Amino acid sequence: MTVLAAGEVSPGLLGFVVVAVLGFALYMLIKSMNKQMSKIQVPREHEQDTDQAEPAQASAQASGNAARGADDKGGE
Repeated sequence: MTVLAAGEVSPGLLGFVVVAVLGFALYMLIKSMNKQMSKIQVPREHEQDTDQAEPAQASAQASGNAARGADDKGGE
């Protein structure tokens, strides 16, 4: 039986291969994440203001048209 001193033990080739594979996998995951993140379209602040204003204007016009139509029918 061979007894090794603490300074004589090293991870060897297997340890290097495992660390290298983990590093490569991390690189590929980060690369994929960046690709997916670039596909996301984030609305800008000024676009949000106009998007919120348009439905409000459309609903106001629709309610105004409905009120006018009720007034027209009631007057006959």
